[in-house]
Amino acid sequence: MATTMKQAAVAPLLTDYMDVRAQTERLCQPLATEDYVVQSMDDVSPTKWHLAHTSWFFETFLLKPHLQSYHEFDEAYAFLFNSYYTQAGERHCRAQRGYISRPTVEQVFAYRHHVDTAMADLVERAADDDAVTALLELGLNHEQQHQELLLTDIKHVFSVNPLRPVYSERVSRPSRATGAGEWLSFDGGLVEIGHGGGGFSYDNETPRHRVFLEPFRLASRLVTNGEYLEFMNDGGYVRPELWLSMGWAEVQAQQLSEPFYWEQRDGEWWIFTLSGMRHVDPYEPVCHVSYFEADAFARWKGARLPAEAEWETAAASLQPDAGNFVEDHAYHPLPADGAGRGLQQMFGDVWEWTRSQYSPYPGYRPAAGAIGEYNGKFMCNQFVLRGGSCATPRSHVRATYRNFFPPESTWQFTGLRLANDQ
Repeated sequence: MATTMKQAAVAPLLTDYMDVRAQTERLCQPLATEDYVVQSMDDVSPTKWHLAHTSWFFETFLLKPHLQSYHEFDEAYAFLFNSYYTQAGERHCRAQRGYISRPTVEQVFAYRHHVDTAMADLVERAADDDAVTALLELGLNHEQQHQELLLTDIKHVFSVNPLRPVYSERVSRPSRATGAGEWLSFDGGLVEIGHGGGGFSYDNETPRHRVFLEPFRLASRLVTNGEYLEFMNDGGYVRPELWLSMGWAEVQAQQLSEPFYWEQRDGEWWIFTLSGMRHVDPYEPVCHVSYFEADAFARWKGARLPAEAEWETAAASLQPDAGNFVEDHAYHPLPADGAGRGLQQMFGDVWEWTRSQYSPYPGYRPAAGAIGEYNGKFMCNQFVLRGGSCATPRSHVRATYRNFFPPESTWQFTGLRLANDQ
């Protein structure tokens, strides 16, 4: 009986593990070997590094401490493929990950196979160990984060190539106009936010706690390219009164005049996508804008960005899997349903900037040891984003999910939704 129960526990754990690992490798299928090794800026990691680092995570936090028979594939990988876990040991410089021509792509895939074989053994032995299964779930969600990063990073890599390679041919979809949108009112009051148990969450989503909200309004859909073009045409990038001081300094320093990946050709705006260059669609959500750009646009509209507690309160009753995610193979945000009513596009399409600084919730405590470095040490000089994007795995999002980036970041699929006071 005990054996049968253990087998019942092993099967779904191992299936989940293999499914996530296989999805990572499926995302690599459109790539040539040469694509795996390029690092086009400091924030971008080579595809090969993502493949190895996610394997390093399982090796470091699960196999070495919990599988006595495990032997490392290569001792040097602990240095090469650690990211920012200082308690896990020394690591290679982030900005120089593109220098790592060796190990080869073939050797990295062999490393993944080595780790997968050992993980199957560990799951078989420790399926009833709560500590192991919790770390396994964290490792799978960590790999899903890197699936998204793999796509956003290869998009940047391809964008700086003069040939503008295509990652995936564009899926044919009927063009549709978005509706005008509407303001939706919320009462506010004393609400609870944060993850309250039941399913996976990161530590930065806890503990669940109470927040008082004044009555507020949210726009029913995301801001579109067409609306952002109106901001640009009204001098949005040359009007300092619209910008935060740091944002205006960024505009001046980088000579910004349009969203990232946009360029003008013969008087028309084009955007680089994972399907190559295309005309800017006025009905698609604007994406690859920084917090500074999102905030300036909101000011121009006489509105503001939502607080993360407002966003989560509005999204709490919605189905988080009802959106445009990586499984839909669009790899680009899609227009809202022009006939739709109520809140649209809360999940998928683009990560939505909030005006909330990324800070710990009341009572937050990071885990002990290196695993506690996952989220907590970044709670400074960053802003919270919500909702996932077209590059996010569908099973990876929930209303309490807190993503975070520095305010100048643009290489992720980041966009915005307007908010206002009642």
